[in-house]
Amino acid sequence: MRLSVKAFGFACGLIWAGGLLCVALVNLAWPAYGRAFLEVWSSIYPGVHADQTVRSAILVTLYGLFDAGIGGAVFAWLYNRLAC
Repeated sequence: MRLSVKAFGFACGLIWAGGLLCVALVNLAWPAYGRAFLEVWSSIYPGVHADQTVRSAILVTLYGLFDAGIGGAVFAWLYNRLAC
């Protein structure tokens, strides 16, 4: 069975970005929620800060979409190469 590299990468990106967006939006309502989680990602993604702003929530979501999309595509490509 082969994986679609584009579909798997897109699915991974959407799932990870959705999770990051949910944590960031809940953090806007309750500042203590997910603070350590967001601080980790603010140390990895440039321009993202662990403050409670909509800009940071959108930026971490876009970075997550791109980051996990690339990671998922690489995983699917590697799986297809090794499964043959």
